[in-house]
Amino acid sequence: MGTEFYLCTTFHPQSYGQSERTIQTLEDMLRICALAYAQIWDHNLPLVEFAYNNCYHASIGMDPYEALYG
Repeated sequence: MGTEFYLCTTFHPQSYGQSERTIQTLEDMLRICALAYAQIWDHNLPLVEFAYNNCYHASIGMDPYEALYG
């Protein structure tokens, strides 16, 4: 586990569940992409990133793209 994990749980224990949920969502999205596009899944990573960043996130009340760019 990286340093980010320890900093997250040490200084902000309430964010651990949120991090776990994000990781689970990304794992699910990548798994589906790898199964659907077995030979070229890595070419579709920008689409997975775009989809994730344009989905509503209840924790921030908007999608990440909107939060970043307004």
